[in-house]
Amino acid sequence: MGCCYQVSLGGGIVAVAASSFPVNSKLKPFPAFKAELPKPMASDLSPDRSIFHDAVSSSPRRDLVFIVNPRGANGRTGKDWKKLLPYLRSRLDKNCNICESLTSGPYHAIDITREAIREGADAVVAVGGDGTLHEVVNGFFWAGKPVANHNREATRSTALGHIPLGTGSDFARTLGWKNDPREAIDRIAKGLRSPVDVGVITGESEEESHYFINVADIHLSAKAGYFASRYKRFGNLCYVIGALQAFMGHKNQDLRIKVNGGEWETCSLVTALCIGNAKYFGGGMKITPNADPSSGNFEVVILQDFKWYDFILKLHRLYNGTHLSVKNVSSRSVFSIEVEDISGSGSIYVQSDGEHVGFLPRKFCILPSAIQMIC
Repeated sequence: MGCCYQVSLGGGIVAVAASSFPVNSKLKPFPAFKAELPKPMASDLSPDRSIFHDAVSSSPRRDLVFIVNPRGANGRTGKDWKKLLPYLRSRLDKNCNICESLTSGPYHAIDITREAIREGADAVVAVGGDGTLHEVVNGFFWAGKPVANHNREATRSTALGHIPLGTGSDFARTLGWKNDPREAIDRIAKGLRSPVDVGVITGESEEESHYFINVADIHLSAKAGYFASRYKRFGNLCYVIGALQAFMGHKNQDLRIKVNGGEWETCSLVTALCIGNAKYFGGGMKITPNADPSSGNFEVVILQDFKWYDFILKLHRLYNGTHLSVKNVSSRSVFSIEVEDISGSGSIYVQSDGEHVGFLPRKFCILPSAIQMIC
């Protein structure tokens, strides 16, 4: 069954039917995007009901698409967004055409983002937490390549914006943003852009690609993130619950890594391996403290032979980013890393930006300055 969402164009409101997307994805990983994919479902922004009218296309006004997950943070995101709309319109209506799109389920934001870019949006703004931002980032790519504006004469690419309203908002922490949505709107009104790097994950088939902007991680932390996603209703406490559940039956594993296309190395008794494009994950844990999303490199942090009591004793250091000097913690700067499970069990969890994406083996590469972000 379809649903409707509201589209606001320069102050006017237009109701647009939204396609239904599956909402039950218990054990399924976030989908990878293959070189050849089936034709997407009828999009919310299809040409016959475009978000941008022809009369507007020649106007200097900026076309902004706000993608909102109304169910984020147990429904708080939708409520906060409604309260924010009057301020947003007061700051943007004079110079912008505003399109408001409410997602109807998982992965919906990906399709909306792609169509907005194809139609020439000046910016697509993720409204919510890291999960919504993650989907929007994946929407900037299709079949292993950046999505292109249908207008080949366009001189300006679509930018990424973010209004943090979710549970974690870890990427915003790296940028030093306060958890203030009005400040985020002020940034969008100014429209200043800065290039940011994006990470891409591929599986055994190089045709499969998955993108992340924050942190990808492997083994215990990824398993904890998988379980934490079940307890989002408890706010940031979900990360503690997820970690406790992940520790049950956990065993450190020997992994094989290849850095920057070099020789294979063995890392024994790995507890967690984190690939940071940005600094924070898990609701404020500064796991890759030297990561910089404009550096052209990841920071890779590996925790080895950690016991459950090590996390209790060193948790404060993981949160404040001083853990790199702790025994059995190593860090390095890389532009690519391949990771394999030596046992070949196929049961080592992988996640990116808090989303479960499958199991090892995986390859992680940096895409320097892949997206222009409104900062």
